[in-house]
Amino acid sequence: MVVGLREFAHRTGNGSGTPVLDESNGEELMRVQPSVAVALGNRSLESPGTLYITSRKLIWLSDVDMAKGYAVDFLSISLHAVSRDPEAYSSPCIYTQIEVEDDEDEEDESDTQSTGALDLSKIREMRLVPSDSTHLDTLFDVFCECAELNPEPIEQEEEEGEHNWVFSADQMVVGGGAEEDGEWPISQSPTSVIGLSIGDEGGLAQPMLELQINDQRFDDAEEMVHESETKDH
Repeated sequence: MVVGLREFAHRTGNGSGTPVLDESNGEELMRVQPSVAVALGNRSLESPGTLYITSRKLIWLSDVDMAKGYAVDFLSISLHAVSRDPEAYSSPCIYTQIEVEDDEDEEDESDTQSTGALDLSKIREMRLVPSDSTHLDTLFDVFCECAELNPEPIEQEEEEGEHNWVFSADQMVVGGGAEEDGEWPISQSPTSVIGLSIGDEGGLAQPMLELQINDQRFDDAEEMVHESETKDH
């Protein structure tokens, strides 16, 4: 589930200190950068605040309004980069793109609600502008480190869909009662993995099984002929 940008006002010290972290689940503070202004979407820069980079998320807290702050998980940040091009933005900054939930029922992609309030769940871009631009490279390195700590989880359906197990004829073993229940027990041997995927209907596995069975019948027939010739002599 994509969380996106959200309000954050959980501070220590009766709401006037540093952000409250989820330390019980291993969240750690990686860097604190004071005097950082933030611009959400195409809006103008807000008053400077303090940027807190943790092992899980970015937190920006206003230095002017103690009740104001934003947070976004690294899992919701699809891109981050250093921007120094004045044609792209007026000030050097860390540029980020944020994933948002797709709303198929709503055609209006505006980040403003009907009441005029800012809808953070629709903010797709955020710029972090430190007062001292020489810190940009250091901030970028911390971003990269934290992004590596938060790899994108693999969806269970995708993981199951990627399994394309194949088996050789030697691994397809005919067991007792197979004709009654219509199932072919499969050997667990990992060697000679050639053949086709399980679940491929009308593929190669069934003919290979039939070939093994027919070969056995041919062997039995040859033995019977050989015994008959021996008796005749």
